[in-house]
Amino acid sequence: METLKYQMVIQWSEEDECFLVGFPDFPGQTWRTHGDTYESAAQNGIEALESLIIAYKAAGDPLPEPTVLTAV
Repeated sequence: METLKYQMVIQWSEEDECFLVGFPDFPGQTWRTHGDTYESAAQNGIEALESLIIAYKAAGDPLPEPTVLTAV
């Protein structure tokens, strides 16, 4: 898999009592997966991002441009 340069947001949800994972660079992917621990949310997020990229490619859709920060 190509280098993943997309943002992955991991945030605790009191309502859901778990960490939610979202991908702001992908339209409609505010919260895509979750995990009971931060570590499991991160791992689930990587897997979800890889699946999302595969789905875009299979549908022939162009991938969105990743938001990339430059350290000063």
